Amino acid sequence: MDFPFSFGPKSSLLLIFFFHGMVFSILSFRNGIIHQNQSSKWLGLLLFLYSMYITPYMLGYAGWYANKTTREILFFIPFMQVLLIGPVVYFYSQSLFDKSFRISKKRWLHFIPALLYAIYSLVVFITDKLILDDYYFYADGRDKDLANWYQVAGLVSMICYLILSLRYYNDYKSIIFQKVSYAESILFRWIRNFMMAFLAILILRIIFFITNPEWGEFGSQFWHYIAFSFVFYYISINGYTNALKTSVLSDINFHATPIFKEKEEEIGSLISTEIDVQPWKKKLSAVIEEDKLYENPRLTLSDVAEALNTNTKVISSVVNSGFEMNFNDFINYHRIEAVKKKLADGEHQNTTLLGIALECGFNSKATFNRAFKKNTSLSPKDYLQKVS
Repeated sequence: MDFPFSFGPKSSLLLIFFFHGMVFSILSFRNGIIHQNQSSKWLGLLLFLYSMYITPYMLGYAGWYANKTTREILFFIPFMQVLLIGPVVYFYSQSLFDKSFRISKKRWLHFIPALLYAIYSLVVFITDKLILDDYYFYADGRDKDLANWYQVAGLVSMICYLILSLRYYNDYKSIIFQKVSYAESILFRWIRNFMMAFLAILILRIIFFITNPEWGEFGSQFWHYIAFSFVFYYISINGYTNALKTSVLSDINFHATPIFKEKEEEIGSLISTEIDVQPWKKKLSAVIEEDKLYENPRLTLSDVAEALNTNTKVISSVVNSGFEMNFNDFINYHRIEAVKKKLADGEHQNTTLLGIALECGFNSKATFNRAFKKNTSLSPKDYLQKVS
């Protein structure tokens, strides 16, 4: 049997990305199993799907579609699961926010399109190979994975799931800013970058659809797949690095991410409690300033509610309607006021600005600088020069 292992420049370049994608996929699965990390398992599955996505072109540029034996094998293996990538991206995003994330019965419905295509692929195989023993579905000699209708359907699916992921992220941000005083430190820079990378993949796909008049021609698609591979490689390295950091932090119980169980509609109920705001405003301000609760860098809405012997809905309603802020900004405002007082007292003569910020409850220089400029319209250094 003559197997054409004729890897040239194009196929060899894609082979490098394929190999690394498979390695990172296995490592991610391993990390997920060892640390019981669901997001790592979803990342492993996504990287596997991305690796499979470039496989037909990697083998095609190596001449495997030109050989009858290997061509028939490639025809009947559904390498490109474009209807599965979107749901996996969506569930990967959710598992990053919610450490208790599991696939429920309702969530399995997202896999129906991919399942239908798998059934279609099986029908094609049974018809052409087992029943007719001749090409019926494959009479045109073209791999069904590369059909325009299937690729367009996959593109639409991925766009829809990117929108769902972005909406989920925005819901998460809304809730976190209402519940904790360290929101910026857990807003997941990686998930934002990941979504931007995924968006880049979709934009590249659309551009090549529009600019390439011979999209159906196999050889004309190399630049799309090599561009895709570079973005895929970025996701592989940074996604795995983020998974390792998350696993280490979880193992030492450091800055554990709050479980995101609230739904979008619960945000409204969180801030709509009807109470007499004015008395509560005085109580809240007093306990924040006198007990210096803002100095706790991990202060949460529940901590403040417990200090005032009430519930989180009351505190959230007071902060939102009484002070017209979210909880994160409200606590940062008091931290900034404490910093300004220390600067007025000349404490910056004995310590650094960052040292003062940390004493007042900030957990990073970047967060301090952003909060300070938001409250004063000046950077800490500019403010210090002005008051001096």
